[in-house]
Amino acid sequence: MRKLPNEDMAAAWNGPSGQAWVDEQQLLDEMFLPIESLLVDAVQQLGARAVLDVGCGSGATTLAVARALGSDGRATGIDISRPLIDMAHERARQRGSAASFVCDDAQTHDFEATSFDLLISRFGVMFFDDPVAAFANLRRATANQGALRFVTFRPIAENPFMTTAERAAGPLLANIPPRRPNAPGQFAFSDRDYVLGILAGSGWSHAELAPVDVACSFPVAALERYITRLGPVGQALREAGESTRRQVVERISGAFRPFVRDTQVRFVAACWMISARAGA
Repeated sequence: MRKLPNEDMAAAWNGPSGQAWVDEQQLLDEMFLPIESLLVDAVQQLGARAVLDVGCGSGATTLAVARALGSDGRATGIDISRPLIDMAHERARQRGSAASFVCDDAQTHDFEATSFDLLISRFGVMFFDDPVAAFANLRRATANQGALRFVTFRPIAENPFMTTAERAAGPLLANIPPRRPNAPGQFAFSDRDYVLGILAGSGWSHAELAPVDVACSFPVAALERYITRLGPVGQALREAGESTRRQVVERISGAFRPFVRDTQVRFVAACWMISARAGA
């Protein structure tokens, strides 16, 4: 039977991976707050009034953009994960925010044509199984001369923090999902030429990738949760016994010591700020 677009990602993000992000929402939002600030700055610098946050997760960046836009603007988030969108709706309700959220696949969602003047994303666009189709669909949703500003990771070699857990746990966990070049996942948009090809092939112009190094941190007290709930190791540990789990946590905790400063885990996220324009 032929798979639906992004079927595997939909299953993951509506299952354990999505629930893990719901549970660790506070940790993730704190860790990536500097990325959120970069995107809010971009919204303000470009004077955008109708903003779409692609792969919005639990809505932190969408909510921040809604605050920055005020009553004259419109901030919408879209994500394939029902658990994360439910959390985003609840956070908006609690804060009295005008931000709105859609649970659907941005690759295939029937957006109103030319309805946004800026698309943003905080690590939310690297998971499409057909990125050219996805970005063509997003292009149709963008007004002529509208823009995009996405933050993604640069290559694995420039982001040692992000693979510390799997490198340390490799000898103990045989089922850690492999990293495949340009495959949907955390580092899918790490290659500049690959990304430029996607944007050119989907109708975007004036595409640029600017390197941005972002200092991130989170409390040491949250390190074990980060290790055991998130990423490839968190996924592999769901099938591990308690003895293996204890060994993995001990081994990985030691591997993260170079990143610990006092009460904080600190690292630099090596990112691209991807920009492009809808229209010639």
